[in-house]
Amino acid sequence: MESLPSLYWLAPIGGVLALVMARVFSASVMRRSEGDAEMVRIAQAVREGAMAYLRRQYRIVAAVFVGLVAFLGVMAWLGLQPGLSMLGVPLAGFLSGLCGWFGMKMATNASARTAHAVKTSLNEGLTVAFRSGAVMGLNVVGFALLDVSFWFAVLALFGERFGLSGGLVEMTTVMLSFSMGASTQALFARVGGGIYTKAADVGADLVGKVEAGIPEDDARNPATIADNVGDNVGDVAGMGADLYESYYGSILATMALGAAAAVSVAGLTAEAAGFAVKLAVAPLALAGIGIVCSVLGIFTVRAKENATFSQLLKSLHFGVNVASVLITVCAFGLLYSLFHDDGVLASLGVAWWRPGLSIVFGLVAGLVIAHATEYYTSYEHPPTKQIAIQALTGPATVIISGIAEGMKSTWASLLTTVVAIAGAFAAAGGADDFLMGLYGVGIAAVGMLSTLGITLATDAYGPIADNAGGNAEMTGQPPHVRERTDMLDSLGNTTAATGKGFAIGSAALTAMALLAAYVQVVQAQITKQAGVFAREQAAVVSEPSAIYEGHGIFAVVFPGAGAGGGAYYDGALLVDRRQIARDELRSLAPGTVFPVYVENDDPVRAMQYRVGREDGRSVFTVVSTTQASIRDILDFYNVSLTNPKVLGGLFIGVMLAFLFCALTMNAVGRAAYRMMNECRRQFGRMREAFRKEGMSETQISDPTQWPKRVNYEGVDYPDYATCVSISTAGAQREMVLPSLLAILAPVALGLVLGVAGVMGMLAGGLVAGFAVAVFMANAGGAWDNAKKLLESYGRITAEDFHHNKVTQESVPVEVRAAIVDRAAEFVREGKGAAIVYGKGSADHKATVVGDTVGDPFKDTSGPALNILIKLISIVSVVFAGLVVKYGAVVGDWLRLE
Repeated sequence: MESLPSLYWLAPIGGVLALVMARVFSASVMRRSEGDAEMVRIAQAVREGAMAYLRRQYRIVAAVFVGLVAFLGVMAWLGLQPGLSMLGVPLAGFLSGLCGWFGMKMATNASARTAHAVKTSLNEGLTVAFRSGAVMGLNVVGFALLDVSFWFAVLALFGERFGLSGGLVEMTTVMLSFSMGASTQALFARVGGGIYTKAADVGADLVGKVEAGIPEDDARNPATIADNVGDNVGDVAGMGADLYESYYGSILATMALGAAAAVSVAGLTAEAAGFAVKLAVAPLALAGIGIVCSVLGIFTVRAKENATFSQLLKSLHFGVNVASVLITVCAFGLLYSLFHDDGVLASLGVAWWRPGLSIVFGLVAGLVIAHATEYYTSYEHPPTKQIAIQALTGPATVIISGIAEGMKSTWASLLTTVVAIAGAFAAAGGADDFLMGLYGVGIAAVGMLSTLGITLATDAYGPIADNAGGNAEMTGQPPHVRERTDMLDSLGNTTAATGKGFAIGSAALTAMALLAAYVQVVQAQITKQAGVFAREQAAVVSEPSAIYEGHGIFAVVFPGAGAGGGAYYDGALLVDRRQIARDELRSLAPGTVFPVYVENDDPVRAMQYRVGREDGRSVFTVVSTTQASIRDILDFYNVSLTNPKVLGGLFIGVMLAFLFCALTMNAVGRAAYRMMNECRRQFGRMREAFRKEGMSETQISDPTQWPKRVNYEGVDYPDYATCVSISTAGAQREMVLPSLLAILAPVALGLVLGVAGVMGMLAGGLVAGFAVAVFMANAGGAWDNAKKLLESYGRITAEDFHHNKVTQESVPVEVRAAIVDRAAEFVREGKGAAIVYGKGSADHKATVVGDTVGDPFKDTSGPALNILIKLISIVSVVFAGLVVKYGAVVGDWLRLE
């Protein structure tokens, strides 16, 4: 490619705009006051804990990347992976980590500023929190798009100097391998952050709320700083890395599919090359325009004073909807500029605007999944209200109803994704060309993620608002401050849940595109390895020949037919193995040379070759790997449900999803166990200190009368630093095994079950991982908001409920009669001050247990699954060359071939 298309420049311009606006929003937030000295002290403790965690995590991830780059170096030395991957993979991981660092720094700087801002007005607090979240969103899209733009420009202009002679198809395939860096960093960030935050949250909830009766954000709760740190490392850095990977991977996968689709439609012609460039530039330019639309959408988010929950939610939805409408209009303009007079697209009978429908399918699917997630997790809607009602009979029924609602909720996301995939495939011309249909699915994923700058802002906003509430609680701010931060926090819980749904939906479309890209990479590796094998045998070849490599693959050589009068090399597949007896094929020795024939004496454009038999009388037909379709590759490897290797791969893919969940949930359990013991130990020391200071047992039994700080045997309690250290050490220790499982399993499976087994694993992992992730995220979100719903009633005492009709009518009618009886019983027993409903009641404690179960569901295992299904896909892509070369050999040893 001699020059870059003009529309390409929309991508780097958009990337630069995103980073500039991130700095602008960051500066506007940092100009605001953090409040009084105590607010600053608490914010600084959270900030130091978060940054200390990130530094430790990045050291471990850096060590993993060193090993990964070394292995990629061995692959490059063997000729199975381009050497550029040794640079592109760690660069993608580094930029993803950099986004996490900047996002975390902004979030921890914004919490106290948000708490201070809500003293003035609710809108001020929303503005600070939301624009702080926008810093994360804009950093993610900015760095990711600049990374892709950089490599596209460098390889387009200087690719041949790096040894890339296969044109745009090879270039985009090489770039696709770089996303392994982003995926690896994302998995460590998500798993490590999820384990950290839930270990702290479980300790703060079960020991602080349930056992000691202290709110999780109370300054006397030893786990409260660790809990606030965890909100940031899990929901800011973790979510940012997650969506960075989806955004980055969807663009690269779509570019690779576009280049391959152009060849499948028009062959190796100059017209096809121009069409390929347009298809590759489209997702880049679309992402660049999406950044502009996201920035405009961010400026529209505002709230009026005394706004209700639904009004706040509408204000966030309005910003996202504005961005979505703008990108839809711009997408059609972009496609018109690229394809309105394109002859190749017209030859398929596909109008220029039809790929725009694919983009619309992706955008609408993202919005539908987000709204469905909101319906099943927000306490404004029946599912979560029903879980809160079930709390009347204890934690068991809360857990049962939460699991049921989570399972039921999967239908919306799954059905929406099916419609989006089918619609995007058909709209892009999948009926006429399979690869064009898959390109439509890929660009639908890019469309869904094109407004990530604002959609990620609505997610990162949540933990900032949560931390603001914690800061207000710990520093004893006036009641109206806590009320406003609670409103923002409740909104943040819903936006976080919808953000997880959005991430999972985008992961499904991205993984679908990567599944198709894997087949393309396998095809490219067969061709490349055939060329290497043919060159090694060049001394014995003087006529057009097919040299048998083994396992039904041939290296084809046409002396003098290549560029500049050199030899033309290709691979060839014996797709129809019925042409040769099985025993005869097994007896063929690698290196056996056959004469080869091609119609019209033009091997470059040949779809098939006719290979002579040793007896000289008959021939059999092989398929050119350069011109092979996806169907040819799948037929060659017998990728069908009747193949035991495919079925075995399907089962392994499903197993990976469940095993990964088990490992991460057990990791949370072990870390939480240590946290709970530490909290109990500290509470015991604090009680002893209070006794020494002369407090009565009655005072000690009421935690609300405890001083916020006390010294016992030379140690100040609560000792926040120890709890932070427990969460940090637990997360670092526990995140390694699940992460390595996701990296090593696809390679090991590929070597044992070959390409067919990998295809089965990717399909099984995608389907099971997607469904389980939606279930876990929605069940966890519903449990969390059921707890928040009960807390929204305040503390209703038996005396107040028994004598006040207005209070009685504020309680849901489904539980009112039971609460009336409970209140009357307490009044008769002289316990009129006892809490009968709302915060601190038995019902509330039941929802706290449900929320504790849901914590690892929604913040650890569930969100990490969407990274798992993409990581196993990209690992398979990167190590496809290894599987193609050695998978059949290992299969022979195991008698599986």
